[in-house]
Amino acid sequence: MKKISQISNDDGKELVKMARKAVTEYLKNNSKINDLEFNSKFNFESGVFVTINKRNSLRGCIGYPIPVKKLADGLVDAAISAATQDPRFTPVDVDELDQIVFEVTVLTPPIEINVDNPNEYLSMIKVGRDGLIVENAYTSGLLLPQVPTEYGWNVKEFLEFTCEKAGLGKDAWKDKATKVSRFEGVIFKEESPNGKIVRESSNDFL
Repeated sequence: MKKISQISNDDGKELVKMARKAVTEYLKNNSKINDLEFNSKFNFESGVFVTINKRNSLRGCIGYPIPVKKLADGLVDAAISAATQDPRFTPVDVDELDQIVFEVTVLTPPIEINVDNPNEYLSMIKVGRDGLIVENAYTSGLLLPQVPTEYGWNVKEFLEFTCEKAGLGKDAWKDKATKVSRFEGVIFKEESPNGKIVRESSNDFL
């Protein structure tokens, strides 16, 4: 199985281009793209998120934090869902395709952070490297590694906002019934609609 540390810049370009192709095909023809060569190349299980932005504002973001699908399948499904099924937004219209920017984050499997005292989280989580999942018996919330960097949050704020994403109080991370997991991600994105694709993160992965 390929590790995300082995995903090259060229691989990242293919992933972002496929995210755009998948959404374009779905919006124009109401069909799911099926590229056998792409499927064969990315035929390993991985978590993946697709983020769509428009004029520097979020337009949709959906994905799979757990490696339950082959990357090729997960990417296409996440791209279509981000464009059409994010409940926070109206579906992307075909006329918006030249106005939106695609971003793909390939994830490492989440690892629960075990602590005796919740304050230990503050030294065990690294902004810019880690994404977070906060969950209890009833709900969960996830924020990608790039989010706290974009908003200038510290670790405590990152924990608080992830709790709020889960629909919990901002201090729920201090509750022993709350489970906090971290993951890492390699990020590729278009600099502009249909523009140059760059690697956003150069973290070293385990």
